[in-house]
Amino acid sequence: MVKVEVIDGVYWVGAIDWNIRDFHGYSTKRGTTYNAYLIHDEKTALVDTVKYDFSNELIGRISEIAPLGKIDYVIINHVEMDHSSSLLKIAKKAENATILATQRGKEGLFKHYGEALAVKTVKTGDELKLGKRTLRFIEAPMLHWPDSMFTYVVEDGILLPNDAFGQHLASSQRFDDEVNEEILMDEATKYYANILMPFGSLIIRKIQELKQMGLSLNVIAPSHGVIWRSNPSRIVEAYLKWSRGIHKDKVVIVYDTMWGSTDKIARKIAQGIMKHEIAVKFYKLRASDLTEIVAEILDAKAVIVGSPTLNNTMLPSVSAFLTYITGLKPKGKLWAFFGSYGWAGGAIKKMTKIVKEAGFEAHDSALELQYVPTKEELEKCFSFGEEIAEKIKR
Repeated sequence: MVKVEVIDGVYWVGAIDWNIRDFHGYSTKRGTTYNAYLIHDEKTALVDTVKYDFSNELIGRISEIAPLGKIDYVIINHVEMDHSSSLLKIAKKAENATILATQRGKEGLFKHYGEALAVKTVKTGDELKLGKRTLRFIEAPMLHWPDSMFTYVVEDGILLPNDAFGQHLASSQRFDDEVNEEILMDEATKYYANILMPFGSLIIRKIQELKQMGLSLNVIAPSHGVIWRSNPSRIVEAYLKWSRGIHKDKVVIVYDTMWGSTDKIARKIAQGIMKHEIAVKFYKLRASDLTEIVAEILDAKAVIVGSPTLNNTMLPSVSAFLTYITGLKPKGKLWAFFGSYGWAGGAIKKMTKIVKEAGFEAHDSALELQYVPTKEELEKCFSFGEEIAEKIKR
């Protein structure tokens, strides 16, 4: 296998998953990688492993650099199985290696792989000398699991933050300056929106903590996607912007329809918004990628959700969307609702209740029309769009 050096003595030894398209509900149309890193010094440390299916790739890449029996430390930054499930296989071959994790990481490893593992715990500020290089550990609970940890290579300014700053992007290139910039930021945005958005306040505090520690971030090497080496501050600044809820003049319309009436309403609302020169992103749920919808919601000022009434409630596709998005807790957005019904309504009431219970701001009024909207009613839809546009501009 071809060696991939991050810098002299620090190697990428992970695996590329070209074919994955569903990452437990997250749509990964460009695949992903499982990144692991080998630091080869007087002592040798492996930072993270890979998903079990790719364990032979990991072993092959390590073997190009050093015999597995010479690994002194295996560092588990995060217990989730896409990063840890090759651990037992590695531990059998690196039988003298010490496994390092946070206390919660140790508990998680025991639950996943049994208590026969010899795991030593580390905490923020602990350091490990490998020779010329020093590793420093920084606990990062809830970024994005309670056990999460960053490993920092002190002398080189390399941050190995596991699931922070990543992207689901399979590529034969390993570095940010080797891939298409637009695709890279598109995938980084989706990754933050669908995985890390609920932890925005924690992210701000963690970045502030890294700055207070005086850490130079010359390279950021996450556990998914490519490595940030040309301008690592770019992804850090993007995380700060997203975490602070900095929004554009943009509205996302998300809806589903049965016989087309809700679709007609949605289109007229969009026209009313666009009249005020506000960008609109428009998604029919059963024809759209939920992962991409959430990425668009990330920097929008308003989200307008529509559904016809079915059995006194919303369509199942709309219910699933609201369950997903309320769990991600997007900040600082106006939510509004519309829909159609036959003999009785109910969808608007249920949708509004869900977002209010999630602590979101709901628009004062909603729009609900019976059967097929008339010309006069479509004018009301246009005005409803104008009303939303004027409110977010204020």
